[in-house]
Amino acid sequence: MIDARAPRVNQAFVGLVCLLAFLLQAPVLVAIVALQLAVGLIFGRRYCLPCVFYFEVLQPRLGEGPLEDARPPRFANIVGCVFTAAATLALLAGVETLGWALALLVAALALLAASTGFCVGCEIYTWFARRRGIPLRDPSSAPPAGGTTA
Repeated sequence: MIDARAPRVNQAFVGLVCLLAFLLQAPVLVAIVALQLAVGLIFGRRYCLPCVFYFEVLQPRLGEGPLEDARPPRFANIVGCVFTAAATLALLAGVETLGWALALLVAALALLAASTGFCVGCEIYTWFARRRGIPLRDPSSAPPAGGTTA
């Protein structure tokens, strides 16, 4: 289980940096997003800069938010990492239209999730989980404060 606002902060970071990358025509920013997503996925939230910002700066001031199953946002991060890595490779290979299209798709979906809470990657995970019979974790059964690990 994870504080539901933490993935939204990460999604805002991903979306804003990818959008900024396009506006500045700076492929290195797309690569930084891909790298940051990969580092967070491999080493956990202690090394995810937007997560550290949320848990160390925002959460102490706002208090713990509602809990949600951490698996759907993690899957969404995997998809975002794959797409930003593909965008980076396309940009490096000189296939700019494809690279920027992938980066802008990630930006649009991440900003949609950050602003509305509707996460396409999370919905895809949920759909596949139901098809495979994998139960989603019930937030009401989570332990109180302190049960917010990613």
